[in-house]
Amino acid sequence: MKQLLILSGKGGTGKTTVAASFIKLTQNKMFADCDVDAPNLNLVFNGGEILESTDFFGLKKAVKNYDICIDCGKCEELCRFNAFENGILNPMYCEGCGVCEAFCPVFDENGKKAIHLEDNISGHNVVELYNQEVFSHASLEVGNGASGKLVTEVRKKLYSNKRDEEFAIIDGSPGIGCPVIASLTGMNYVLIVAEPTLSGIHDMKRIVQTARVFGIQCGMCVNKYDINVEMTKRIEEYCLDENIAFLGKIPYDNKVLEALNEGKIVVDYEDSPAAEQIKEILTKVKKIMKIDGGIHENSSSKH
Repeated sequence: MKQLLILSGKGGTGKTTVAASFIKLTQNKMFADCDVDAPNLNLVFNGGEILESTDFFGLKKAVKNYDICIDCGKCEELCRFNAFENGILNPMYCEGCGVCEAFCPVFDENGKKAIHLEDNISGHNVVELYNQEVFSHASLEVGNGASGKLVTEVRKKLYSNKRDEEFAIIDGSPGIGCPVIASLTGMNYVLIVAEPTLSGIHDMKRIVQTARVFGIQCGMCVNKYDINVEMTKRIEEYCLDENIAFLGKIPYDNKVLEALNEGKIVVDYEDSPAAEQIKEILTKVKKIMKIDGGIHENSSSKH
């Protein structure tokens, strides 16, 4: 099975707009949202049959037994994350380092300390069957870490529910942190969605460097290219210098905003210039990846 990962390097580039369009247009695929900190593919791909729904235990957190606490103040003194104030524990600030437990001097009758670490529900993973295609996504609870581990779970759940699909489309996280690293492993191709700004170019280059560490081939497209044609030209020149396939330029299009406001996907609109460019980019990606099958010209007929 071929695996395509769509990344951006920074938030707000239009990565998920492109990913959602690819998913809508492509046949015989499975897909996942690996942006577990801020998932949103499920806003447009919803109402599927739930195949799996599981809690994710990633980061342990401190629990305090106030009944036996002697208010020695050690936990508050030693916690570098300021999870304690006047002896009261705020789990939102706890990072699960375990220093408080290590230095707590009080035990209950079962040998458990007055303050100790316990397993904590850090997120939730859902696998759906959407129009007979597998969709895996998850959300990380506020104040919790281990986002990279949750991304790994999202992918494991996706592949464990594999049917006859030949193609997987993964909507990744922005940046180059743990969630992106967890998404990159084992990918066949990475499509980078760049924006024509200084910060967009800077972060685009970081993604290219990260993908190359994993030996993964990259392609590039620019979203809203016409808001800064000069910056778009710089991105094209960079791709030429670095031997990266430049796959297309998506224009600024009010139909994208309309689609977002209505909970739809831009390729649902027949008169969208952005949608037409996205279709052309998808055709090029599938040719590079040697993916068979056409594109839904009338995407709304299936979904």
